[in-house]
Amino acid sequence: METIKSKQDFEEVFSAGRRYGCSLVRVCVMRDPARSGRVAFVAARRLGNAVFRNRCKRVLREAARACDMPRKGADIILFATRSTHDASPALVANELRTLLRKARVS
Repeated sequence: METIKSKQDFEEVFSAGRRYGCSLVRVCVMRDPARSGRVAFVAARRLGNAVFRNRCKRVLREAARACDMPRKGADIILFATRSTHDASPALVANELRTLLRKARVS
C-alpha cells in the first residue's frame, strides 16, 4: 500500500481535495488520473493519547485494506473520529465504501 508521506503532498491533497464525512471516518479525496493512487491515515492529537490514536489508525488501515485501497487515480487521506476507536474495521469499511461512492472514486 503506497502512502502519502511528505508534508507538501499532504497539503496538496488537503487544499485541492474534496471532503466527505460520516460519524466513523472522514475522507479528503483528490482525484488525479495521472497518479497511481496513495492513501494516508490521520488521527489528531485531540482524539486522545498515543494508544487511542494508534488503535484508530489500525482500524482505518484494516478498513482501507478491505476496500482495496489505494484506488488508482486518487490520493485519499483518511481521518479518524472519536467513534473510530470503538468501531470494528468491517463497520468502518462499509462507511468508507459509501464515502468513496459519493466521491466517485472507482
